[in-house]
Amino acid sequence: MSPFIAPGATLGVLGGGQLGRMFVHAAQEMGYSAAVLDPDASSPAGEVAQHHFEAAYLDEQGLARLAQRSAAVTTEFENVPAAALAALAALRPVSPAADAVAICQDRIAEKTHFVACGVPCAPHAAIETGAQLAAVGDDLLPGILKTARLGYDGKGQVRVKTRAELEAAWTALDRSPCVLEKMLPLAYEVSVIVARGADGETVHLPLQQNLHRDGILAVTQVPSPDLTSAVQQGAVDAAERIAAALRYVGVLCVEFFVLADGSVVANEMAPRPHNSGHYSIDACDVSQFELQVRTMTGAPLVAPRLHSPAVMLNLLGDLWFRDGDDAAVAPPWHDVLALPGVHLHLYGKVNARRGRKMGHLTVTAATPAEARATALRAAAALGLAPF
Repeated sequence: MSPFIAPGATLGVLGGGQLGRMFVHAAQEMGYSAAVLDPDASSPAGEVAQHHFEAAYLDEQGLARLAQRSAAVTTEFENVPAAALAALAALRPVSPAADAVAICQDRIAEKTHFVACGVPCAPHAAIETGAQLAAVGDDLLPGILKTARLGYDGKGQVRVKTRAELEAAWTALDRSPCVLEKMLPLAYEVSVIVARGADGETVHLPLQQNLHRDGILAVTQVPSPDLTSAVQQGAVDAAERIAAALRYVGVLCVEFFVLADGSVVANEMAPRPHNSGHYSIDACDVSQFELQVRTMTGAPLVAPRLHSPAVMLNLLGDLWFRDGDDAAVAPPWHDVLALPGVHLHLYGKVNARRGRKMGHLTVTAATPAEARATALRAAAALGLAPF
């Protein structure tokens, strides 16, 4: 076990996006200072941290300055080079560890890890060579071809129905290493966000039910309206096995598909707080970002409690262009903020772009039905599709 890092110390984070921004806020609320390393001079996290080192993630001088300033270091996104985490780990406690992040960065390694943990996942095949492409069985079609690395929010993914479409898709993806996953009869999607300390202590947020549109999370509902006790227990057990096998320290999100027959299969994991857990800031007594602080400082882990049912709406840059104009126009925040239980979180991004995550809206209420009804009113005011 690492010694407890008490409030008053500085905590470092690789990455300056919105997840880093919310981590910084949580750390500061608990009495810590924050240092951010990010190459963007106006990164959302860098703008609110006490220290911002503007440097590339593999810049030796930048990493050295971050380590010198910080008592411990974490990451806010999975595609930070694992080598940067390994370099920092020679100087300071780093969580999650580089080898765990490296597995999460590669869908082939990720699927291999799920299987080794005894966690079911979709039937799949790795495609790294022409011979592997030719050997793909017809039983995996129709399927989704995904790049092994750097794909997120629906990027680097192509749905294919035939072998001809599969070959064309692999060519379109530059014949890079990929995974073909069989499409399954999906009933709904849930995610489990676990926090695991260096001593193996593990807690988790209430399970989230998620709706994706075009591969990007659109709506999260907690409690899950469709969740059964069997699905909950199976998903939590699987996520904890996955984390334990990684000897994971930090916050880990595992996304699951619940199939029409009630069975649960793992989809993918993220070695960080997750979009589907943002509701915890307003609806739980311990947020996923406070859990991130607790795991990296060796503080005791307490199981978060849901004090208010919640619905979270993801706010993409498309909302600034809802009338089809080229110029961005702010959404009708006045109308949205007039609704009861609405919590608006904008990420400090200067320029809105279509598909860019600009913020989220969490609606809390006394009952799930009330939260959903108000969230539907907010969605209508913003021009978002109902759910």
